[in-house]
Amino acid sequence: MESQDLRIFKYVAEQKSISKAAAMLGYVQSNVSGRIKHLEEELDTKLLNRTNRGVTLTDEGVLLLEYTEKILFLMDEVKTKLNEEKGEGSLTIGASQTISAFKIPHFLSGFLKQNKNIKVKIKTDTKQILQEQLLYGEIDGLFFSGDNDEDRFEEVYCDHEKVVLLSCKGNDKRESSPTLLVNSDPNCIYRKKMLEFSQNHNFDKPVLMEFDSLESILQGISNGLGMSVIPADIAHSRLSRKIVQFEELSEGVQIQFGVKKGKQRSQSVKKFIRFLQKL
Repeated sequence: MESQDLRIFKYVAEQKSISKAAAMLGYVQSNVSGRIKHLEEELDTKLLNRTNRGVTLTDEGVLLLEYTEKILFLMDEVKTKLNEEKGEGSLTIGASQTISAFKIPHFLSGFLKQNKNIKVKIKTDTKQILQEQLLYGEIDGLFFSGDNDEDRFEEVYCDHEKVVLLSCKGNDKRESSPTLLVNSDPNCIYRKKMLEFSQNHNFDKPVLMEFDSLESILQGISNGLGMSVIPADIAHSRLSRKIVQFEELSEGVQIQFGVKKGKQRSQSVKKFIRFLQKL
């Protein structure tokens, strides 16, 4: 029985869907189905009840899920302990592209000066996917903005970030139907700020232009495609006032760092939390 088979089973069990689990894992659906079938054959028992609406666990599947969670927890724990004994700490942090662009390099430059033996990996994705990765133990902690809508997370650090409204000089920011440059992720806090600004200023049927990357939004602003709301630190460091108009908004956003409740924290995670809390 391979540990990856157990991880795949855990995803399927919690998502109650083979297709959703496959999408989250980045596998084709047939691969996930094949691994579950192999696991059932190896254990000589049926683990899932398959329906048109998804899957549910059999009694044997419920029992295996209980043991799977214990096994995977112990595997992660022993890996952490072995690395610490070698003096090789590791830290995997999740964050959106926007937060990764300025905040994380700023934090890490100070943290790694004090902890040179810790290997750090950054994963960027949407808030929803990163939350799932935190719950499944794929990342140690998550930087996110906006409200915490997941009660299984514990916020251990919070910072306030100023935001600015940007548009290319020469463009009328108050035109009735402007183009709004926003992130394609509907949960992006900066997208929400842009839409909130549009509503408060009674824009008449604004045009939404969606992008998957911060770089595209920044280039779009410089090229006069429309306006956008982004963190002030990024705007000041990446855009020229000769080309772009800056307007600081009265309300900024909160940036939090969260970890999973109840999960044993490695020394690397504890050190990073202490570092953040001393800022």
